[in-house]
Amino acid sequence: MENNSKIRRSITELQADYDAGNKKPLEDLMRAWKGIKELPATDPNSFFMLGGFHGEPFRGAGWGNNQYWGGYCNHGNVLFPTWHRVYLFKLELALQSIAGCSDVMLPYWDETSPESLKSGIPSALTDETFVLDGQTIPNPLKSFTFPQNIVDNISGDNPNYSKPLGYETVRYPLSGLVGTPQDIQNTKAHNAQFPDPATNVDLLNKNIVAWLTSGITVNGKFQPTNVAKAFKDCLNAPNYTVFSNTTSAAEWNSKAENAKNKVVPLESPHNSIHLAVGGFDIPGADFSPIDGANGDMGENDTAGLDPIFYFHHCNVDRVFWLWQKKNGFTENFDIIPEYPGTNTVDSQGPTPGMAPNSWLTMDSPLNPFTLTENGSSRPYNSYDCVNIIKMGYDYSKGSLEDDASPMAKLESPENTKKLIKITGINRAPVNGSFLISAFATIDGKREHLGTEAVLARWNSKYCANCQTHLEARAFFELPEIAAHKNLKLSDLAQTIEVEVKGRKGLISGNVKNMLLKSDGSPAIRYKVEVV
Repeated sequence: MENNSKIRRSITELQADYDAGNKKPLEDLMRAWKGIKELPATDPNSFFMLGGFHGEPFRGAGWGNNQYWGGYCNHGNVLFPTWHRVYLFKLELALQSIAGCSDVMLPYWDETSPESLKSGIPSALTDETFVLDGQTIPNPLKSFTFPQNIVDNISGDNPNYSKPLGYETVRYPLSGLVGTPQDIQNTKAHNAQFPDPATNVDLLNKNIVAWLTSGITVNGKFQPTNVAKAFKDCLNAPNYTVFSNTTSAAEWNSKAENAKNKVVPLESPHNSIHLAVGGFDIPGADFSPIDGANGDMGENDTAGLDPIFYFHHCNVDRVFWLWQKKNGFTENFDIIPEYPGTNTVDSQGPTPGMAPNSWLTMDSPLNPFTLTENGSSRPYNSYDCVNIIKMGYDYSKGSLEDDASPMAKLESPENTKKLIKITGINRAPVNGSFLISAFATIDGKREHLGTEAVLARWNSKYCANCQTHLEARAFFELPEIAAHKNLKLSDLAQTIEVEVKGRKGLISGNVKNMLLKSDGSPAIRYKVEVV
């Protein structure tokens, strides 16, 4: 098939062109973003309207019904990659609707590129200002100022995600919780500790680099435990269902027959970047002198209202396409019927237009996006977005291309690492998004073995779906330490420490597979196995 598609390039490529004197591509991108942000809030191409489809301001059935998630986004189920693919496509069309911007394509933040691994977020996404048409303007990609207030209508959320007219989105290390008088007071106190924007960007980039490059060294050998490795590993997922989301992958990884073939779903490194940008230190490090960072990217409710969301998700979509090319799924792929992760109540609950407790298929509507054919409109479905070339776009060559080659070899079974399985964690006591991390003491040093980022509502007590899906699970490769320490696997499992860190800080202590609160009372039970 001839490829006449427009090319989505990395934002770093556009920056390089700009620095070399070819300023038009980056200037037009800035012009397009400035344009959609300035459209009236009710305009279907406005950033406020499109950004709000993801979570807040809860335009669908879920705004006041605890049976529903509320936003339109799909997480923790098989529609995660396809829904977000269409979402980006619609945002890109909006950018192209701005006068003089018909050729603008949405760039991707190449998160596993050498530049990102070294320096973090490309500066075009963090600079305070940009010169456009001879005038210095606020950088349209750095943040978004709300043209009207949004109200978190989910009863009982504390703190909640209401935001006033004029609110400007924030990223790590700042907090953006302003829904109640107490939230406002706490946020002012927190943000007062970070008065310098340049210093804040430096802290953000250090945190991003740490998430992308972390690992441990045993016997002089570096063993990565980081997000860059997770992006690479997800390319080896054997089918779309387990590749697509954390719920299906957790089911796969929990089965004994799959112990030597751990699956990393695309959604997992995606979650980690959200929380790294939104307000979580990587476990084992502390770039923020006080707890309480709560940037908008860290919660599904508000993530879609920060422009960086779309550059991140553009890279996620690129990795999705790389997986398709590597595994021969560019024309079609299937969903395993009635597998965990294929029901509307899995993980987050149904979205508007979807019935509770219904099965998800390739035909399921990707609301609220519509496709016009032969003069009539219908909702997009996953079949409509399998092949991005047919949608009219492709990606420039970025990182992970070699790993996505059909000839790239999988790790041989005899060299496959053992798997750490952490199960039975009840997420009800944890407010909001959180991290599940595993640690072990190796040669007298406490080492970080891995972290699973979990995006969740602030208060599962008021989410009917959450009450039936309370278990959180995490799966990590065990570094090559068993032979080094001459430990039996059963003994090794007892040495592994588990931490759950939420917005309110660390639930600390580790005694006989039970986490303890700071006052010594039991908080969260869990089970650790090494298989």
